[in-house]
Amino acid sequence: MTEADAAALQPAAVAAVQRRTVWVLSLGQILGGLAFGATVSLGAVLAAELSGDDAFSGLAAAAVTLGTAAVAVPLAAFASRRGRRPSLAMGMAVALVGVVLVVVAAAVQLFPLLLLAFGLVGAGQAANLQTRFAAADLATDATRGRDLSIVVWATTIGAVLGPNLTGPGEALGQAVGMPALTGPYLITVVAQLLAIAVYLSALRPDPLLLAYRIVAAKDTAREAIAKPDQPVVARYAIFAVAAAHGVMVSVMAMTPVHLLHHGASLSIIGLTISLHIAGMFALSPVFGILADRLGRVPTILIGQGLLAASLVTASFGQESTVSVTVALVLLGLGWSATTVSGSTLLTEASAEGQRTRRQGLSDLTMSLVGAGGAILAGLVLSWIGYGGLALAVGVAVIATVLLAPFGRRTPVSAGGAE
Repeated sequence: MTEADAAALQPAAVAAVQRRTVWVLSLGQILGGLAFGATVSLGAVLAAELSGDDAFSGLAAAAVTLGTAAVAVPLAAFASRRGRRPSLAMGMAVALVGVVLVVVAAAVQLFPLLLLAFGLVGAGQAANLQTRFAAADLATDATRGRDLSIVVWATTIGAVLGPNLTGPGEALGQAVGMPALTGPYLITVVAQLLAIAVYLSALRPDPLLLAYRIVAAKDTAREAIAKPDQPVVARYAIFAVAAAHGVMVSVMAMTPVHLLHHGASLSIIGLTISLHIAGMFALSPVFGILADRLGRVPTILIGQGLLAASLVTASFGQESTVSVTVALVLLGLGWSATTVSGSTLLTEASAEGQRTRRQGLSDLTMSLVGAGGAILAGLVLSWIGYGGLALAVGVAVIATVLLAPFGRRTPVSAGGAE
């Protein structure tokens, strides 16, 4: 090893790379969220128009979710072999192909092609999910939760701005002769291209490949990066994140239907969902700091407390729009606390050789549970109502709390085993 290589592996140099990495990933996440928000906001409308039946409008979101699930593990495996930089760029590139096919499908009025296109768009969401793990590749125990949460927080900007660009995008699309409802995808294409450029040009050195070098070199920075493999803890982390996601999606997906049936206006429904999204992302740095200071499992349990408060409020206050709105905000906060701390726990409970594979498995599980929750929630809603649905999904919260002892790491030295 040369002196230059040795210097690059020193803690101070690694910390500088980590700070730059978090900012680059945050910028990429903003662009990716912007592209994703602009794409999905019109998905249901396009699906209904091309299929000729409003009953098929939800298949657009389902296709994106299934596409995310299908790509999560292969994208993580690709990252393990080649690094985060080409993996994130590849996910965005596949999504870009999907966006182009959305426009083609609208032009030729072909519904199956539209669903395939939205499935490919899911690759972009898989890349967006992977960025939070990339933020933890070089992080230490003292800042791992915070660094991961900052990248999660960056999603807020794109998630809020993306849907609001549909108007200008449609006007731009009409000016250049694009098919109806596809104008906003011009903005998506630009955002996707910028995200790819950011990852390829600025994510240097690659955080995952640098982490591999640090672990292999057994230098002074190794102790902060390398972790003993604790599969039981990792499985608990995957379960906690997936369970919280299933609870969140199940209740959130049925809230607009419930509010509409109780006379709420579309503007009130929109405000409720917007506040819910703010709860999901806006305070994620707070939960990241709590995870670093209080511990990963205690912060997961804080998240479960927030989820429980949300479900009780939604159940017993289902006749009140204000109560439902409060419940949705608490729902977003509980999801945020659990996702940030659970993702952090998963990263540090996995040895370097197992880390990316488990991260991909976590994203796969999370996406499938979310899709299943959204489908089953409609059946439960029609059976026992909104209040009953809120109490029913509480089983996942109880299970996460009861299984919490499995999430406590065994104190072993780096490189040791359970």
